[in-house]
Amino acid sequence: MELGLIGLGKMGGNMRERLRRAGHTVIGYDRNPDVTDVASLKELVDSLAAPRVVWVMVPAGAPTQQTVDELGELLSPGDTVVDGGNSRWTDDEKHAEELGTKGIGFVDCGVSGGVWGLQNGYALMYGGDSAHVAKVQPIFDALKPEGEYGAVHAGRVGAGHFAKMVHNGIEYAMMQAYAEGWELLEKVDSVTDVREVFRSWREGTVIRSWLLDLAVDALDKDEHLDGLRGYAADSGEGRWTVEAAIDNAVPLPAITASLFARFSSRQEDSPSMKMIAALRNEFGGHAVESKK
Repeated sequence: MELGLIGLGKMGGNMRERLRRAGHTVIGYDRNPDVTDVASLKELVDSLAAPRVVWVMVPAGAPTQQTVDELGELLSPGDTVVDGGNSRWTDDEKHAEELGTKGIGFVDCGVSGGVWGLQNGYALMYGGDSAHVAKVQPIFDALKPEGEYGAVHAGRVGAGHFAKMVHNGIEYAMMQAYAEGWELLEKVDSVTDVREVFRSWREGTVIRSWLLDLAVDALDKDEHLDGLRGYAADSGEGRWTVEAAIDNAVPLPAITASLFARFSSRQEDSPSMKMIAALRNEFGGHAVESKK
């Protein structure tokens, strides 16, 4: 089938290639003239036969809103828009309503797979009316991994991005656990080969996973991670997961702690730890270190 794809970065560009390998016609638009197939959104829409399916793969927030607004003016009743970025699920509800008044369908799709998606396929979580999802199904089938699993119609509009948000919250906690275990193993003198301990866990243990495989790959490149600064950004989904937990009174201690650990990574000298050190010194006479 034909697909218009907006946003040809690391994810979008590889998605275009995977779809073309599967025999689909993909017309891509990107502001980068080196990768785009057409010069404008209007040219992209005009290049597609109706009813059209246009997949948006741009950053969440204002860029997605602007793109949806423009598509609302360019598309026709019976066309369908898919938001495959990392939008907040509440934005999906707004976009579906805006486009729905013009007879344009809307599907939200959480996409996981990163730079490995071209080779391994993308895990897809999508939400929307069944009739709109059906129009996109051949594209979902081509993007998903081989086999029975890897794609799900999670529910109504917003369900796809909500599911992907929770997925990323779980990812935060899993990565934090591996990181803390690695740090403890590196700290003690009795364990002399932390990298091989991690490698041994890849078979026969209950904690084996693709994340563990990637950790071993990273340690193979830099055994003690000496070349890295201990800084980790958060892309938004972790915060939204914690906010949703508060709104629904669902306890998420592990995911919340992993999010806060990201924040601590940005501090060269933790202010709160200064107070902890001061209090320990005051009540117990514990030693403090002066700032150099």
